Amino acid sequence: MHALIVVSHPVKTSLTHSVAAAVARGITDANRENSVEIADLAQEGFNPAFSAPDYDAFQRTAALPPDVVAEQARIDNADALVLVYPVYWWSMPGMLKGWIDRVFANGWAYEERSDGRIVKKLTRLPVHLIGLGGAGQGTYEKHGYSAAMRTQIDHGIFDYCGAPVVTSEVLFVPDLEAPEASLALAQETGRRIFTARL
Repeated sequence: MHALIVVSHPVKTSLTHSVAAAVARGITDANRENSVEIADLAQEGFNPAFSAPDYDAFQRTAALPPDVVAEQARIDNADALVLVYPVYWWSMPGMLKGWIDRVFANGWAYEERSDGRIVKKLTRLPVHLIGLGGAGQGTYEKHGYSAAMRTQIDHGIFDYCGAPVVTSEVLFVPDLEAPEASLALAQETGRRIFTARL
């Protein structure tokens, strides 16, 4: 089985990158035949700006830009998609959101039919979401941020495309004894990527 881990953080030495690496270790620890590709959006220089060519592709009047086609091929090659990101303003970073805006395109991730129906095209793709929160779980629950994030990301993006969200968790860094404790949790999540039930 092959997992694509998409990580969005500008600093390679960040806890976010360490968590992504721990998830990858968990995946390969669970089964030596498993493979992992880590897509580092910042290091790779992915352009998250939804531009006129993306809009034309959305309207189905032009082909998708080549960088979008390349990202879709990475996902098509994966048996699971894992997103690892810090929570910025109670959501994912702009670069990761821009990656989704551009890559999860009409005709590939979903299809808008002329009769108004939406066809969900990613039903075969299990998704695992791992955010790193700078506030504690109590703050998230008190203000409804956890529910808002699930509505916005799990339902609003992935359910719209039919991709089942198997894991949706925030590692609440302030609640852990030390930031490094998140690495053990991440590695355990990785071990379950291909055994978790939908």
